[in-house]
Amino acid sequence: MAERKLHILSVLVQNRAGVLARVSGLFARRAYNIESLAVAPTDDPALSRITIVVAVESTPLEQITKQLFKLVDVLKITELDPAEAVERELLLVSVRATPETRGHVTEVVSIFEGTIVDVGHDSLTASLAGRPAKLDDFAELLRPFGILELQRSGRVALPRHDRTARTAPIRKVS
Repeated sequence: MAERKLHILSVLVQNRAGVLARVSGLFARRAYNIESLAVAPTDDPALSRITIVVAVESTPLEQITKQLFKLVDVLKITELDPAEAVERELLLVSVRATPETRGHVTEVVSIFEGTIVDVGHDSLTASLAGRPAKLDDFAELLRPFGILELQRSGRVALPRHDRTARTAPIRKVS
């Protein structure tokens, strides 16, 4: 059996009702679990970008991208290599923070460069944006305090820019 790994698909689509249902339906019909799904309009309000993270074998993924292209509203599909993509996710977490532990919780939030967005008598809610692995680490460090609720936005990703230096050809001056 082929190895299963995470694949990140960036799908540019027409910003119309029902497009997300048709795109995600292709994955559901093949019993592929979508690990993460994020969709929002682009800088052009007529277009949306859907970022789908799915764990599948390479061959079936190729089949599903071919079928995605057959959908009228799909304009472009790019598979992003995690090593060559900028990925971010947003996490909101409500955690128990008694007067005795509040300082420790706020210190963890500060170390991870998060933001406290709501405070109650015995709890607080923090927000953190970053790489998925950073969010995993953050949640693990907060777990001993008692996570009350946790929500992640889903991964968004774009390809990294080319960083190779472009040099002009050397011309001889006579």
